[in-house]
Amino acid sequence: MSSHGDPVPMISHKSGPLAGVAEVPGDKSISHRSLILGAMAVGETKITGLLEGQDVLDTAKAMQAFGAKVTRHEDGSWAVQGVGVGGFAEPDNVIDCGNSGTGVRLIMGVMASSGIAATFTGETM
Repeated sequence: MSSHGDPVPMISHKSGPLAGVAEVPGDKSISHRSLILGAMAVGETKITGLLEGQDVLDTAKAMQAFGAKVTRHEDGSWAVQGVGVGGFAEPDNVIDCGNSGTGVRLIMGVMASSGIAATFTGETM
């Protein structure tokens, strides 16, 4: 038997509409893809709501190593000046993807058909 006593009925009342603004954090998976697709595009891609975790920042560095220009603006938005499909340049250094399995898988998949060579590294668990 429960020691909480008898249940007490609850009554709800109609209220006014809910109003306000909710800002949700960016999504890591979408953030990786936004940077990579921006690097593969021709021209500028503007990104808002990018999740600025280390995994995503490592992907941004990788896109820069492949020749895209990646810029973070003061308002928190990002811009990627893409090099076009097949436009990746061979990087001068090893691409460090840190602890991002998603980042390295996506980046390797994109650069695999580019005809360039790259060496990847990252943390192991």
